[in-house]
Amino acid sequence: MTHVPMVTVLVRDYDEAIAFYTRAFGLSLLEDTAQGGGKRWVVVGAPGRGAGLRLALARTPEQLARVGDQLGGGVGFFLHVEDFDATLAAALAAGAEAMEAPRDEPHGRVVILRDLYGNLWDVIAPPA
Repeated sequence: MTHVPMVTVLVRDYDEAIAFYTRAFGLSLLEDTAQGGGKRWVVVGAPGRGAGLRLALARTPEQLARVGDQLGGGVGFFLHVEDFDATLAAALAAGAEAMEAPRDEPHGRVVILRDLYGNLWDVIAPPA
């Protein structure tokens, strides 16, 4: 079976990113392995539930310029949640920014959030 196990998000600091994504979005630290030279293999996600985020430390000027803008200002990440209000409150308390008021769509309750680095996320509570 073919599947996408993870996607990469460029970050400025491993520990800062781990703290944000675990507090704001309730993700778990799935892996944090030293690779030498200050590099780490860091993955956050929901155990057994879809793709994880590989948190990659931006090192080159080109990578640093793309932290938070890997998609040219478009929504690039989607987070399905069970408790929309609790997730929104936790994300805002952790430093995420709501780009709009929550809205109801046929596919669920939705809000666009800007994360710690500027990446845009659709946070969605699918209909029951």
